[in-house]
Amino acid sequence: MTAEVIVTTTTTRPKPGRYVIDVPRSEISFTTKHMFGLGNVRGSFRLRGGTVSVSEPLTGSRIHAVADAASFDTGNKNRDRQVVSKALLDTATYPDIVFTSTRAEQGEVGEWVLPGLLTAHGVRVPITFTVAKASVHGDEIAVEATATVDRYAHGITKLKGMAARRLWLTATVRALRDNGSPA
Repeated sequence: MTAEVIVTTTTTRPKPGRYVIDVPRSEISFTTKHMFGLGNVRGSFRLRGGTVSVSEPLTGSRIHAVADAASFDTGNKNRDRQVVSKALLDTATYPDIVFTSTRAEQGEVGEWVLPGLLTAHGVRVPITFTVAKASVHGDEIAVEATATVDRYAHGITKLKGMAARRLWLTATVRALRDNGSPA
């Protein structure tokens, strides 16, 4: 799978510099299974904030994003309450879910990937987001990337069978160039 790159400026790459994530226009959505894999669950988390640092070459670029763990929302109040409770995410103790990329690189089939570390439930685990779409609109960049999260790796192991082990995340992020940033 190759990343679809849409460019609406005269360049094919965003300008180097610091971009601030536009929280109201960005989201983290997920799908997972429940009831021993029989049912699908869709939901989301809200972003608190973050930055994208674009470098030249692009492989030096980095992303830092923070999601609000307590914003877990599947539209089922009972399920959501249980997930944010001490039994699973324990959002009172671990309010943030943080992704920090360590680099950007081209994957085996030409797509861009963002290896990094995901901290959830106080446990930091390596993860790789694959860029599905990226676009540049003047001083704004938009990126859609996907990753699979293994909740067991983060020490969230209760309710085996009732709640799936893996979540398939899609991060849709828009970020605006910080014009105080060096070009």
